[in-house]
Amino acid sequence: MANLVVHFEIYGSEPERLIDFYSALFGWRITRAGDMEYWLIETGEGSIGAEAPGFGINGGISRREGPSPERGAPVNGCDIVVGIDGDVDDTFARAVELGATESVAPNDMAGVGRAAYLYDPDGNLFGILSPVLSDGTNVMETPGALGR
Repeated sequence: MANLVVHFEIYGSEPERLIDFYSALFGWRITRAGDMEYWLIETGEGSIGAEAPGFGINGGISRREGPSPERGAPVNGCDIVVGIDGDVDDTFARAVELGATESVAPNDMAGVGRAAYLYDPDGNLFGILSPVLSDGTNVMETPGALGR
């Protein structure tokens, strides 16, 4: 398990708002870690754990110490990209309904899939990615696709 990313963290001025947002958008289970201002994120079945290597990772939400990122500023840190089973355009629209704002509209990326980027309600950049292009082609079933 050397050099694999095994955990991510999202920072928020109002963590409860992000808990509601990510729970509603992705169905993540988020629980408070004791008395700390830290909440554990379980992204779902198939994520890495003590008992199995998994295909995805879990994370956490922590209270931000300082101002939220300014819109349009260069990315300072890392962002996460969430692989989704559903339609990128539908998930993008749902995210906006829940309080996200557009960074990069859904678009097809040859050999990669359909992707979009948004800012969550606290200004954190995140992406969504599906292997299914807008024409219905699944790039994971195409020779020469990313990871194949």
